[in-house]
Amino acid sequence: MSKHILVVDDEARIREVLLYALQKEGYAVTAVADGRAAVEAAGASTVDLVVLDVMLPELDGLEVCRRLRAGSRTPILFLSARADEVDRIVGLELGGDDYLTKPFSPRELVARVRALLRRTEAPPPPVPAEARAAVLRHGPIEVDTERHEARYLGQPVSLTATELGVLGALLERPGVVLSRGQLMQRAYRYDNLITERTIDTHVRRIRAKFRVVGGDPIATVHGVGYKLQGA
Repeated sequence: MSKHILVVDDEARIREVLLYALQKEGYAVTAVADGRAAVEAAGASTVDLVVLDVMLPELDGLEVCRRLRAGSRTPILFLSARADEVDRIVGLELGGDDYLTKPFSPRELVARVRALLRRTEAPPPPVPAEARAAVLRHGPIEVDTERHEARYLGQPVSLTATELGVLGALLERPGVVLSRGQLMQRAYRYDNLITERTIDTHVRRIRAKFRVVGGDPIATVHGVGYKLQGA
């Protein structure tokens, strides 16, 4: 079955471009023009990925993201005419997986959609023999690479596919400090669209989610990168 993409943009011309580019790649596409319709469409059928404009009528894209993230880990690719770094960070911290600034190339958008879908559904990339296991563990932290689940002291922690990739990369190398570049390479061997700034944002989100259940899994090694807390 083809993947179902929900496109949300209030500009008819952009919706038409996205519809053409994504359908040409074989995706099933639903396109809506406002945030409220986006929430309704996401609840009415199975959606594999959302392409979401930030500036929308009814509900803006950030509010749509909040509502979707309340019950779903469906990948979200933000679109925005604003290139300010703070806007990108806010979108990612709310649970977005990637951010593309307008104007954009349809080919780049399709590449990012493919990367997000691969990240969600592909089997974990090969890891060293000593770390090759369905469940990666370090102290109270567990990541089930087959079920795409994370736990702390047995309590589930809802992470996006991107966040699971970052945490899994650290769990593969307990005790080792990984630079942002190394995290990008290890977590996304099949995706070269992630940036170092994006890694920082996802690390903050992982920490925030674990703190809710009493954990704080990642330590910052200033000037170097990140490692598992206590490792």
